[in-house]
Amino acid sequence: MSVDQLSATLTKEQAYALVDAVMERDDLALTASAHEIEETGEWVFEATCDSPPNIDAFNELASQVLGGAVDFSVEEIDMEINWVAKSLEGLAPVIAGGFYVYGSHETGPIPEGLTPMKIDAAQAFGTGHHETTTGCLEAIEMLLAKTTPKTVIDIGTGTGVLAIAVAKRLGGKILATDIDPIAVTTTIENAQENGVGENIDSIEATGLDHPEIAARAPYDLIVANILAGPLTELAPGMGGIAQSGGTAILSGILNTQADGVIAAYELAGFRLVDHLKRKDWTTLVLEKR
Repeated sequence: MSVDQLSATLTKEQAYALVDAVMERDDLALTASAHEIEETGEWVFEATCDSPPNIDAFNELASQVLGGAVDFSVEEIDMEINWVAKSLEGLAPVIAGGFYVYGSHETGPIPEGLTPMKIDAAQAFGTGHHETTTGCLEAIEMLLAKTTPKTVIDIGTGTGVLAIAVAKRLGGKILATDIDPIAVTTTIENAQENGVGENIDSIEATGLDHPEIAARAPYDLIVANILAGPLTELAPGMGGIAQSGGTAILSGILNTQADGVIAAYELAGFRLVDHLKRKDWTTLVLEKR
């Protein structure tokens, strides 16, 4: 299969707006993402396509969303290389919320008093280094200091890092879901590697559309580190599966998007308990009324 990567340098707001627009369609790209180049402070939009990308269609969408054409570049991707893993090799361990997240390349001793999680770079999001993940881990730590959830779901689990964090602290059964089958497999492997394989059931699901999600509801802890757009769309359904008095920890939200997500969840019967900000990113802690 031929895979190409289309990219363009934009402002942060433009890059995320274009990501949202591309992901609302199923005919342009396999995936789309935005990231900052730390050395220059520039933001880059990227889309991965399983055939030569339709530049005209991308430009038409950019004109609709951004008000003008974009200077896209296209590069062929070598499918024999796991570029995600390659780019993340050698990352330093992360300490967040009493959790110690490290890769198998890390040979130093595990600090005392922290809950270790070995999460290697893979073809799924979530090594613990992004502010959305650290924000969720900190929120989980604060919640577990006050209460012990019994029914837990991690929506958009990625590598399974958040589900594993809860499982290592609580035990019990946790449902971890993702739209990406690679993420489901990665979560299963990481759960086994971290000794909680029997605690985590990982399934492929689009949003909340799976009979297993409905069967296990209501949940007294919902964790979802995805994007503001999908989180907003899921708000009514989240209200439906959340137990009264239960908690939702949400991230993948830019600080500028937080008010819109909060409003959507207030309409769904939640109230805001805490609002964590880590650089440009927000993690919300909400309680179901």
